[in-house]
Amino acid sequence: MLPGVELITLVAITFFAATVNGALGYGFSSLTVPVALLFYPNRVLSPALVLVEVVVNSYILLVNRKSLPKIWRRVLLILFGLIPGVLVGSYTLSAAHPEWLRLFTYAILLPLVVLQAAGLRRPIRSERAIGAPFGIGVGALYSVTTISGPPLALMFNNQGFVKEEFRAALGLIRVVESTLTASAYYFLGLYSAGSTRILSSIIPSVAIGLPLGAYIIRQLDAETFRRICMSFDAWVIGFGLSRVLIDLTLMANPTAYSVWLVVILLDLYLLYQYFTDRSRTRGALLAVEVPDASLSVRWQERSSTPNDLRP
Repeated sequence: MLPGVELITLVAITFFAATVNGALGYGFSSLTVPVALLFYPNRVLSPALVLVEVVVNSYILLVNRKSLPKIWRRVLLILFGLIPGVLVGSYTLSAAHPEWLRLFTYAILLPLVVLQAAGLRRPIRSERAIGAPFGIGVGALYSVTTISGPPLALMFNNQGFVKEEFRAALGLIRVVESTLTASAYYFLGLYSAGSTRILSSIIPSVAIGLPLGAYIIRQLDAETFRRICMSFDAWVIGFGLSRVLIDLTLMANPTAYSVWLVVILLDLYLLYQYFTDRSRTRGALLAVEVPDASLSVRWQERSSTPNDLRP
């Protein structure tokens, strides 16, 4: 069995991450990995998570299968690009130093999460030209870290995918990448007893969290929920990055924690901006609705007044 604190932390974060994934259609690995990497190396963690991802992504794809005919052509080149990307990333995972892999994971994730939090919207005009290179990058990132949600979410949000199409595209790509990665791990001999123990420990929390998230999101504002989850993610990644900088002696303790402080301050600013913009939007909508409502009442009063009493 895993040590007590590590086990409790792992079960708690996978339950939370599975709930978020059930609500938004992505987020399991991008929330789990930054926390779990504080205790386990990528080489032990990723083989366990990728098997969970195969099931989780298949569930998401099944729920959103009706939108597949609308999106499969748009993501076809990305799917082809996944193949070389997964091969390169899987070999890198098997050969690279664990601490440098941790640094790579945190360093790549942090700007992606911050860009999402900032609400970046810059559509790419030529999806076909960017498809295969984007797929290679996503495949390599996923097979090293089991994370691809942030870059995929940035891509599809910017390209104007509606909710059902967004989830179907995510589900299709992530089913393919997780299946390819799980197969590559097998041929490279990356599955171990440690990975098996992690897998057996997190299955119940994932099984409960997925349907719970699908229920909870019906009661909440999805965009605000997503934004709060990104804040949690950014803070954990910032802390993990500070820790690995100390472990690799790239920065001294406590100077390295200035990185974490900068991440916190930046995210608080983006959170303030987000809620301020939403408040302004609500105010603008109310300003439009109130005059319309008053005009409607006046019209009803006028219509109910006999003709001989009207001015």
